[in-house]
Amino acid sequence: MEWLKLYGPDKQPSAAEIARYINSSLWDEMNHFLQENYETQPDYSYSCCSGQPGWNVKYQKAGRSLCTLYPMDGYFIVLVVIGAKEQTEAELVMPMCDGYTQQLFSNTAFSTGGRWLMVAVTSEAVLKDVERLIQIRRKIKRRA
Repeated sequence: MEWLKLYGPDKQPSAAEIARYINSSLWDEMNHFLQENYETQPDYSYSCCSGQPGWNVKYQKAGRSLCTLYPMDGYFIVLVVIGAKEQTEAELVMPMCDGYTQQLFSNTAFSTGGRWLMVAVTSEAVLKDVERLIQIRRKIKRRA
């Protein structure tokens, strides 16, 4: 499917169409994790960015970005920005992460605003790594 041709800036895909395109249970798990733990809803937007053009799904909490999800054919990418405040905690978590996540973290330079990690979620282990990184950005408040 020519995703970018089918869903250009003037035609937003539905949540179901995005899920069908990705065709991974990990997508449902990621969205459930964000919505349940952070009590937030997805914000769909179109990006003309040359790095990752097309429709994406953003999650925010209290005006602060948690992450951005980029649909891909058979998987998805999660952008998580690890800022200066989160850097030390992220470094401490890295030894517990999948080898792919560790390598991505070490190969991604710290630049303006932090370390911009574009994590390809292709396995349950990588999904759990992304969840850990998001929790470093913003802790989950447990409900009574």
